[in-house]
Amino acid sequence: MTESDKSIETAKDGAKAAAYQVLARKYRPQNFDDLIGHGPMVKTLQNAFASDRIAHAYILTGVRGVGKTTTARILARALNYVGPDGEDNGPQIEMSVEGRHCKAIAESRHPDVLEMDAASRTGVGDIRELIEGVRYAPVEARYKVYIIDEVHMLSTAAFNALLKTLEEPPAHVKFIFATTEIRKLPVTVLSRCQRFDLRRIDPDVLTDHLGSIAEKENVKIDRDGLWMIARAAEGSVRDGLSILDQAIVQHAAQKTDDAVSAEMIRDMLGLADRSSVWALLDACFKGDAKGALENFRAQYDAGAEPSAILRDLLDLTHLLTRIKAAGPAAASHGPAGEADAERAKTMADALEMNALTRAWSLLMKGLGETQIAPDAAASAEMALIRLTFAADLPTPDEALRALKKNSLGGATGSQNAGGGPNGGPQASQQSAQVYDLHPAPKPVSSSPQIKTFKDVIRLAGEKRDAVLRVELESYIHIVSFAVGRIELRLHDDAPPDLANRLALRLKEWTKSQWVISVTNEEQGEETVRGAREREVMEHPMVMHAMELFPGAEVTSIREVEAAIAPVPDDDEDMPIDPDDDAVAAAMSANKQRQETGKA
Repeated sequence: MTESDKSIETAKDGAKAAAYQVLARKYRPQNFDDLIGHGPMVKTLQNAFASDRIAHAYILTGVRGVGKTTTARILARALNYVGPDGEDNGPQIEMSVEGRHCKAIAESRHPDVLEMDAASRTGVGDIRELIEGVRYAPVEARYKVYIIDEVHMLSTAAFNALLKTLEEPPAHVKFIFATTEIRKLPVTVLSRCQRFDLRRIDPDVLTDHLGSIAEKENVKIDRDGLWMIARAAEGSVRDGLSILDQAIVQHAAQKTDDAVSAEMIRDMLGLADRSSVWALLDACFKGDAKGALENFRAQYDAGAEPSAILRDLLDLTHLLTRIKAAGPAAASHGPAGEADAERAKTMADALEMNALTRAWSLLMKGLGETQIAPDAAASAEMALIRLTFAADLPTPDEALRALKKNSLGGATGSQNAGGGPNGGPQASQQSAQVYDLHPAPKPVSSSPQIKTFKDVIRLAGEKRDAVLRVELESYIHIVSFAVGRIELRLHDDAPPDLANRLALRLKEWTKSQWVISVTNEEQGEETVRGAREREVMEHPMVMHAMELFPGAEVTSIREVEAAIAPVPDDDEDMPIDPDDDAVAAAMSANKQRQETGKA
């Protein structure tokens, strides 16, 4: 072979390498039929096109790789669709045949479909250029379409400059925005657009899609391996295709016709072996800390990431909980699949729901700590240790049953649904010291003596807490009263912290614990002040006085606690304390009696 021939061959190889397209670009959807997982959006657009009610601005939002930019280009094609022979029937959703403008739009080189990356063109000057171009009619297509990707990156000034044009664009202009951060967009922009939320692709749907692409590439991949790729993609089609591309490359390097195995994909992604994860979860529920740590260390040494192991444990715990709640039919749904369905049913039957929900909480906490810990492996091991030792603890319902049994004078044994370190997941008898969660209040000490609620009011007066005394008299309706326990209803005007302050004061004054319970139902006695006012107003003398003086009002009622002393007949002045209400009341009463006698 001459040097010239070698150069030609080298050029051909280079051109072949340059012509290669990754799967994410090679299998990019070209029409609405190719989109997966976005049926509601396609249905809405079909109805809008059929009824000729096409909006002037659309906004597409969603996580990475769900098809925002691709959908924008397909929508631009639909708005400008013209048949290959020039037939123009208006905007079309059905584009099974490539139209006149389709290829140029798909390749981002059409003069009337302008794509703008807001991440690199964020300023108001860029928007001014766009607004200037809006005034001109399209060159070739039906509409001039502006696709702005990552629109949330525009500056505030750029958004403000775009608002007027976005609200009332010319009839030949359409806007399509795409963003991953919909919350960063001003509400003034959102209100001018028709919004579509592109959801994450379901793992089952994405698994089928990856399988169809692998078949087109003449590559055989185990279904379990495709499922692992779909789970690792987290609902992103682009991420799934990138991982699939990587798996195909690794398989091609081995130069074998065998199918891409799940083990190969597991090693590539750093995932744990599923059988090992089942064994790890079983050891945790048995309380076998040593076995759990050895299992985890073996998976970690084999290349599995600690956070990935905990996520797999969470998946299995969720599956077992679904089986427990929805029945055995749920075993074939989710990460286990048909292969592990029987094992999942068996383990779910041996566990209690409370043990599963507790394991979920502990694993979630452990996963969060592992993701931020400086030593992820050590953090994951601590999470597994907590989970295994939690297996020896009684579940809440078992603790309540033990408390009830203890209160009836029975034994304090407790069944353990999680098992112990030397037992299986079956219940085992363990002795446990049971504490009363609601101990009865201790009797109040003999000093001071409190037998009724009026004694509490009296005590507040003796302790010189005038505010509390007035509030107790005015705002409390007693439902039941016992030494150490008061059930009451608060008046509508009562301070919200009255019950708490009463409990604190009683504990301080009596050196004993008081339980104050508040009810909202309309029940309880009258307030002390209300009862006293009613008693006074129903007194015959008061009633007679009110009849003699129509329109009169009783402004205050005072109790005379001091003895009423007789007034001397002579005119000698009595030493009187003007601040003593009791003495003043006594003098008033004596004077009234004297005047009555003279009459």
